[in-house]
Amino acid sequence: METTVDKYDILKGEIAAGPELQKGELVSGPEFQPRTIAEVGVRESILEDIALKTLYLYGPFSVAGLSQQSRLSYDVAEQLFTRLRAKLLCEVTGMAGTIPEIAITSQGRSLALELLSQNQYSGAVPVSLASYVSQVRKQSMRTVQVTPTDVERAFAHLVFDDEVLSELGTALNSGSAVFLYGPPGAGKTSAAEAMARVFAENEVYVPFAVEIGGQIITVYDPAIHGAGKEADAKAGDRRWVRCQRPTVTVGGELTIDMLDLQFNPTSKYYDGPPQMKANNGVLVIDDFGRQRIPPEDLLNRWVVPLDRGIEFLTLVGGRKIEIPFDMLVVFASNRDPRTVLDSAFLRRIRTKIRLGAITESQFCEVFRRVAGDHHLSVEQEVLNELIHIIRSGFKQELRACQPRDLVNQVCWQATYENRAPRLDQTSLMQAVKAYFLPPD
Repeated sequence: METTVDKYDILKGEIAAGPELQKGELVSGPEFQPRTIAEVGVRESILEDIALKTLYLYGPFSVAGLSQQSRLSYDVAEQLFTRLRAKLLCEVTGMAGTIPEIAITSQGRSLALELLSQNQYSGAVPVSLASYVSQVRKQSMRTVQVTPTDVERAFAHLVFDDEVLSELGTALNSGSAVFLYGPPGAGKTSAAEAMARVFAENEVYVPFAVEIGGQIITVYDPAIHGAGKEADAKAGDRRWVRCQRPTVTVGGELTIDMLDLQFNPTSKYYDGPPQMKANNGVLVIDDFGRQRIPPEDLLNRWVVPLDRGIEFLTLVGGRKIEIPFDMLVVFASNRDPRTVLDSAFLRRIRTKIRLGAITESQFCEVFRRVAGDHHLSVEQEVLNELIHIIRSGFKQELRACQPRDLVNQVCWQATYENRAPRLDQTSLMQAVKAYFLPPD
């Protein structure tokens, strides 16, 4: 049966006690398959409406087809078919062995059109809000223990010193909020993406949709959660998709409206906001401070979520609902945290990590890796001269982005001149002149 969560526990932001998870271990998920309409946890009228709309849009099909489309067990699909047939909304057109083939009646078609004008959601039946809250709590980011081995694996393609990797690993174990800051090109976005990779082997369950008071909110997004795997058709609840912990990245396009439920006036149901889709995963706010909303407005919106682990969303009509806010939030910014955040917000973002200039040895290592990706090689003497020109000639620090950008310049010029690229002193000096502005 459904696990309910006391409202007081949600407000406290408490996490259900349980063993810490290791990488690659599947969180114990919604393995109970409802066998009756009552066990589904959603009102009967909603189930009937979705079944009828699905039959209208995708039918005719068998009762087994209704089970597949709605992601319900065959037993529940058969019960829904019986109810719709008793109301003369569908009829049996034949048999596939012992399984009835069904089609919508003219009366059912008229009602389906009326229902679609009110709400066009069809297909996978949503889960209840209580079930969603319970599952998110079970899969909390705070139950995942990150080790140095995990961090080294995820950051193997990047060049960071041990001190920075230790800071990043510590931040990952917080399951809270991290502020990465430093000059442009220091590797903040790459670091944020690698932080998300740490959790790549850990799987969670995400519902197709959630039902709240007759309103439907879609949560599962293939672009974010991947192809995923439905629960075992014989044992599990197929309304949930098993997938990797999600990573959601938003940048300068973020507005305050995007943080609330997105109501589609045509389909007349909601799409979950970025933070809802990022639950049990990582939410990256890239270029923080350059959004279309002031930083203080964004953080005022998230005072309670960051502090207490709950989020308030608003339905059309003004009704407020509470959902978990369970994710690692990574703020990446070119600006000093003290110029973006006041002391109250700095306290809530407990980890601040600066990524700045890199050393000569790191620059050379990054350059060789980038060159290798292009099947090119470079002499150490050429790199030494390049470093001297960047520092002395153009008065620039060494940054992690420069090797990639300079090698790209060399390749672009070679393509223009219809020749093979080479990383010699002549081609790199041409790239440097095209890339850097002359010093004042």
